[in-house]
Amino acid sequence: MTIRLTVAQALVRFLAAQYTERDGRRQRLIGATWGIFGHGNVAGIGQALVEYADVMPYHQGRNEQSMVHAAVGYARQSNRLSTHAVTTSIGPGATNLVTGAALATINHLPVLLLPGDVFATRPADPVLQQLELPYAGDVSVNDTLRPVSKYFDRVTRPEALIPSALQAVRVLTDPVETGAVTLALPQDVQAEAFDWPEEFFSTRVWTVRRPGADPTELAEAVRAIRSAARPLVIAGGGVHHSRAEEALAEFAAATRIPVASTQAGKGSLRYDHPQDVGGVGHTGTATADELARTADLVIGVGTRYTDFTTASGTLFAHPAVRFLNLNIAPFDGHKLAGLPLVADARSGLGELTRALAMHGHGVADSYVREYTEDKERWEQRVDACFEAGETDARPSQTQVIGALDALVDESDIVINAAGSLPGDLHKLWRARSYDQYHLEYGYSCMGYEIPAALGVKLAAPERNVWALVGDGTYLMMPTEIVTAVQEGIAIKILLVQNHGYASIGGLSDSVGGERFGTAYRYTAEDGTFTGAPLPVDLAANAASLGMRVLRAKTVRDLRAALAEARAADTPTCVYVETETSDTVSGAPPAQAWWDVPVAETATRPSAVKARELYERHVSTRRRHL
Repeated sequence: MTIRLTVAQALVRFLAAQYTERDGRRQRLIGATWGIFGHGNVAGIGQALVEYADVMPYHQGRNEQSMVHAAVGYARQSNRLSTHAVTTSIGPGATNLVTGAALATINHLPVLLLPGDVFATRPADPVLQQLELPYAGDVSVNDTLRPVSKYFDRVTRPEALIPSALQAVRVLTDPVETGAVTLALPQDVQAEAFDWPEEFFSTRVWTVRRPGADPTELAEAVRAIRSAARPLVIAGGGVHHSRAEEALAEFAAATRIPVASTQAGKGSLRYDHPQDVGGVGHTGTATADELARTADLVIGVGTRYTDFTTASGTLFAHPAVRFLNLNIAPFDGHKLAGLPLVADARSGLGELTRALAMHGHGVADSYVREYTEDKERWEQRVDACFEAGETDARPSQTQVIGALDALVDESDIVINAAGSLPGDLHKLWRARSYDQYHLEYGYSCMGYEIPAALGVKLAAPERNVWALVGDGTYLMMPTEIVTAVQEGIAIKILLVQNHGYASIGGLSDSVGGERFGTAYRYTAEDGTFTGAPLPVDLAANAASLGMRVLRAKTVRDLRAALAEARAADTPTCVYVETETSDTVSGAPPAQAWWDVPVAETATRPSAVKARELYERHVSTRRRHL
């Protein structure tokens, strides 16, 4: 039996019938489709979404990049078992997907991209928005998506959709290979009819695997742990993707090995778990970083070991340090010349716990006392950062975080990606549940937070979802506020105004850049941007997009506004201008170094001094072999 449908109709029908299953739980793979329509997709995918609105929910986006961010937020909150599709026209709509695709692929998060493409039949040449290359007739602007996609295909014939769609879903559901998947759809092919086999639309369930460890690798891992005096676990995002938090807690409790976390892995243990020592690396806690410096075995669980995590190769200073990497991806399992333990995080941790229990293994009491006391001292520093002092004063950024920290419970979700907030949050935030802390730091993409909050809220409608954004990030991409208002998606935005790129301003100052081009200020007489702050009213902007806005001028105002926003059932923004004076207490300084090259020759004293410091740090950089 066959069914005659257009290519676009067939694709929508096919996607609606795809499911994932893990641990006996089944859920739909493509929960909805985001779309902005132009001539390249309006008559194809656009018409198909109207035709099958009963089986494929639709969300109207305002920016193509932000639609991908929303889909990624949904996918992460869904533990990569469900995601959204995104459709655009050919041309700028398609190329606007590139940033979002890069973010998805770098973070190993699934998203399906369906950009329109130029005519396959070439009735006119060139058509509107067609890229012409004298040396290649088969290249379109969509080819910019190839390097940032885990799977890419251009469907130039109707019958080619069948193998292409199956391959696309295979990659989306593969815990090792997943990321952005792109099916470029020529606009004429989208609207072309074909007789499809009925089986193409049958319900199909894709099992998400939990592979266990190889016995030889497991035995080597056990020997490495048993021989280590100062082991340290670094929990990465793979702990969350695998839902291995309970397995990690059991492993930590049984062995008493301390657990530090990356940005993606924070929350793998609750902040008050005895073995949780906080974030690690350049944005980490003093407790975790000191343990990393003296660790003789680093046990990476589901981490990619980015340069922030490793402090650009300077953090792990023990002369005999070794690495044991539990990771479902062999590529990551072999990093830092480590012992690979290639397995699903939950499966691998369970196997390690059981194997070590046979030997009654645990670290020494003196080691436990050491990190426990250090952790208590760090918590006191956190309390000092959160302390408001004068409640009628303008708050610092850490006091803003403290006010939110004091209000939320384990059901709240906090989203951030870029600026100075990630560093402060990684050091200070007290994660109360495994998915409360949602930091996109693989790509650290400005503009991610607001659209991602939409996706997270769609995946967890009963939860309070907070998008924490600075003014720099807000100005990049506030447009999905309109979508939140349109669909009544009650996200909360905490908008922090500090008049510029605070994080890069501080970095610029430290590397001899003298904060050049990092502040939102008028130009001074000398041409530098050092005049008065710009009179930009971001609160008014958010209100103009339809959002309810609560302005907070003091700590007291902030506490009241946050409480009111948390109770609101409509999209609500809390706007606060922070104290930016250097004398105001903020977060503790970086506890580890980050390699940002400094000018090798310069005449300005700030750059000369920065280079001297840089060379001292570089001399400690190490390649682990």
